[in-house]
Amino acid sequence: MEQEDNERLLLGEIGAPQGLKGEVRVRSYTQDPAAIAGYGALEDGRGGLIEIESVRVTPKVLIARIKGVATREAAEALVHTKLYIERARLPEREEDEWYHIDLIGLAAIGRDGEPIGTVVGVHNFGAGDLIEIKPVSGGATALLPFTRDTVPEVDVEGGHLTLVPPEGLFE
Repeated sequence: MEQEDNERLLLGEIGAPQGLKGEVRVRSYTQDPAAIAGYGALEDGRGGLIEIESVRVTPKVLIARIKGVATREAAEALVHTKLYIERARLPEREEDEWYHIDLIGLAAIGRDGEPIGTVVGVHNFGAGDLIEIKPVSGGATALLPFTRDTVPEVDVEGGHLTLVPPEGLFE
């Protein structure tokens, strides 16, 4: 059973093997994809340690060499392995910078203070971050750009963010 909690953050996931000598493709969730190798030993979902020895960035994918993995078969055994880090090992965030895990669960309120919904996800499909809001009125979630225009204020400690959605979206 994989461990998920607020003390560990998901940094990436091992994908398919690359070649015959044990390299793997890695989906990195760090701002700079290659930076995932700079965090030292990472944990898998069961608390085992996985150390990325080196990475190389190609135009389409990040290729990694994992310590102790030297064959394609060994690399295949790691497919879909999630890579976590303890929150305490992360660098301090800059002003106006947040870890996605800190945004999930925040109340989304309008400029007037009225509740709009809850942040249930933060996604990036290549064109910038999107926040996913579950409306208080129920119904389908909505994806909105995570920009200063749409989200002018984030108060993680206060448990909310201010949301300026397109007119009529949550009515």
